Amino acid sequence: MDGARNLKLHRRELFGAAAAMIAARFDMIGRARAQASGAKQPDAPDPNASFGALKQIEAGALNVGYAESGPASGPPVLLLHGWPYDIHAFAEVAPILAAAGYRVIVPYLRGYGTTRFLSSETPRNGQQSAVAVDAIALMDALKIDKAVLGGFDWGARTADIVAALWPERCNGLVSVSGYLIGSQASGKAPLPPQAELEWWYQFYFATERGRAGYDKNRRDFSKLIWRQASPKWNFDDATFDRTAASFDNPDHVAIVIHNYRWRLGLAEGEPKYDALEERLARAPVIAVPTITMEGDANGAPHPAGTSTEPSRVASDIICREAPKAFAQAVIDVSKA
Repeated sequence: MDGARNLKLHRRELFGAAAAMIAARFDMIGRARAQASGAKQPDAPDPNASFGALKQIEAGALNVGYAESGPASGPPVLLLHGWPYDIHAFAEVAPILAAAGYRVIVPYLRGYGTTRFLSSETPRNGQQSAVAVDAIALMDALKIDKAVLGGFDWGARTADIVAALWPERCNGLVSVSGYLIGSQASGKAPLPPQAELEWWYQFYFATERGRAGYDKNRRDFSKLIWRQASPKWNFDDATFDRTAASFDNPDHVAIVIHNYRWRLGLAEGEPKYDALEERLARAPVIAVPTITMEGDANGAPHPAGTSTEPSRVASDIICREAPKAFAQAVIDVSKA
């Protein structure tokens, strides 16, 4: 989880931040439209929302499982989930965008759902640049030159990286929590005690006991994170179980553990990503049209809020708790 604070919509030019957990500088270039239904009212999520038959495609190091909706000729939108969630975080966003004429692609990240590595020899690497390269490889495989990218948590970081390093591939960005690009150097810097407490699972994952515990209890662990991160989201067992099935992926634990250990400098990345990580460590500017979203009911670690207009109660998984607002942000940024 990477969390969020007040759900607000801003169209911005997004600038880099030097350290994880520190809010980025922004130059606001306009404000997104409020929901016609009334910005103060929460959406009423459909607990049974799901996708139809999934597709598979070879892309880079992976055979990627993904949902697709909307017209094939529509403007492409790539929606990226975080941990511990999956594509169903966008199960209500996708049909809204599809009805508006967008081609919506929602992939399982490496280590989730039906996405699989093509080779048993490929390192089960969860570092930020590797996941971003996956997104570019998927776009290449689908012959998508440019897309609007949207995401939360790991997905927001991935979308941020694509927008920063490959702006020619990005028509616009919707990022929950804003600028989440980090580096191992910033990850090693100590935080105030309360902030460290919020990252308790990161330290748990740094131990062998934590790896074994997550492997043994991945569903109970993830449900705990859902409740901690989204204290006002009254999800039911069916909603959780629909997503939890994606954690049965054989590479899931390895990817999650490596992701958090890499952040702290406790695990090595792959040398082929070193040049990308060096660029990311310099906090590259994001100059594509951008809307940031934040939720005011978030129990997960998150940067300090930078917006000023609360609109509805939600946590880091805004796309699930406020799908109309998230979909509208995608529509707005695509027209910027």
